[in-house]
Amino acid sequence: MHMLAHLRLMARYNAWQNTSLIAAADGLSDEARHANRGAFFGSIAATFNHLLLDDALWLARFEGDARPEAWVKGSLDDPAEWAVFKAARADLDNRLIAWADRLGPEDLEGNVAWYPGGGDVRVEKPRTVCLAHVFNHQTHHRGQIHAMLTAAGAVPDATDLPMMV
Repeated sequence: MHMLAHLRLMARYNAWQNTSLIAAADGLSDEARHANRGAFFGSIAATFNHLLLDDALWLARFEGDARPEAWVKGSLDDPAEWAVFKAARADLDNRLIAWADRLGPEDLEGNVAWYPGGGDVRVEKPRTVCLAHVFNHQTHHRGQIHAMLTAAGAVPDATDLPMMV
């Protein structure tokens, strides 16, 4: 599979899995979503928020902004309201799909440059590595969310790529 086709597939997989996990988390109380479950970011909500922020930062970097931390806002606690998070996640998933659909062969060339954490040290890495990273990163943390949801008694849908509708 050509990398462009793979990126488009991963953008759709990302949205599908986020929809599934959010639907499972809908059955939990706010307290249960925010409970510290011993994961890297602590709670289901904080892990969801980490992905929301990081995906927004990467999308901005891919679109040429080396300093998106100046305007892309969020934290492990923000958004705190579940409805606000769900709307923001759905919007970002749609933006990621549209972005992936617009990619051409030239978008696989060169490097991506950014300043981690808004600092002064510029990092530059191959674009293809960064493109692969964003979807790998999502899968990693969604696996944590899936485990936390399952432990909380929620039942997310299948995660296997061939099961995607």
